[in-house]
Amino acid sequence: WLGLQKIYSITQQGSYLLRIELQDWRGNRRHIEYSFSLGGPSTNFTLQLSRMSGSIPNALPEHAELRFSTADRAGDTASCPQSHLGGWWHSECEETNLNGKYVTPRSRGRMDRGKGLYWKPKKGRYYLLKSTKIMIHPTDLKSFV
Repeated sequence: WLGLQKIYSITQQGSYLLRIELQDWRGNRRHIEYSFSLGGPSTNFTLQLSRMSGSIPNALPEHAELRFSTADRAGDTASCPQSHLGGWWHSECEETNLNGKYVTPRSRGRMDRGKGLYWKPKKGRYYLLKSTKIMIHPTDLKSFV
């Protein structure tokens, strides 16, 4: 992790996109991109998203303020970090956890979803994840060079 304070400082310099790349246990790779804004420490690093494109269904609420939560600093969903391990922008405990414990699937692809890495669209199946990548880049790459 780069750290929320550093990411917040970077995003204050201009407009950025958030890209999430996911790989499941069968080797399938997918991604999703959002335009986003990140609030500072006084807002618990509130995240607001708007889906731009991608090859996986959306699993994070758009146009909602998601507060970063950890087991010792609850945001809007106090029990999610405790029952799902790791800090994250939880809106509902079931939708996604890209910062959980690294857990390999058991036989038949099962795993303890609440503790591992997964992506769960509202209308769709769980994507049990082997790896995740979360990146940001400026919306105007020409001015970045």
